[in-house]
Amino acid sequence: MLEILLAGGWAMTPILICSLVALAIVLERFWTLRRASVLPPGLGEEVREWARSGQLDNEHVQALAEGSPLGELLAGALSVRDRPRELIKERIEDTGRHVVHRLERFLSTLGTIALIGPLLGLLGTVIGLIRMFMDVMGGGVGDPAKMAGGIGEALICTASGLVVAIPAYVLHRYFRSRVGGYIVDMEKQATALLDDLSLPKPRRRAAVATPAE
Repeated sequence: MLEILLAGGWAMTPILICSLVALAIVLERFWTLRRASVLPPGLGEEVREWARSGQLDNEHVQALAEGSPLGELLAGALSVRDRPRELIKERIEDTGRHVVHRLERFLSTLGTIALIGPLLGLLGTVIGLIRMFMDVMGGGVGDPAKMAGGIGEALICTASGLVVAIPAYVLHRYFRSRVGGYIVDMEKQATALLDDLSLPKPRRRAAVATPAE
């Protein structure tokens, strides 16, 4: 395997670097984008129950924001829970943009690797063909080994670029789809909390004193 990589020439170096970076991103995103980590089960209903009961303080909201992306979104609404509905909605939207940005972290880099992988393979192909023609010009067509070396370098670079690009593209689309699904679920939870926070607070009935007879 090492001999095949070395036969690809120096153009294999950026392809190998891209493959290592892509592998690191994939492993990190698989760990970070676990559903239980992004959308803890039952958290939305639990937070709504806290909001209805009024058992909230700043430390509680801060701990919620640091627990998960969904918790951060809901904590953004709870931090302005005494404001009008429109202001709470704006805070949810602002917080949501930051949460989505972190969920999509490194995905643009993975997409770039999927794009440039075939281009790097094509670059190696062109370099291999150029070397082959230069060898032919210097020694004629009587040495098939030199021609085979140039063609082999070209084919190895092309195949390597595709091997890196195809999985990177598929996983990039997969992670984007997973993030999109999480966003929809978080919007549902945030909307439900917004509706609860917008309900008129129950007024306590004034106790009517019964005159003593």
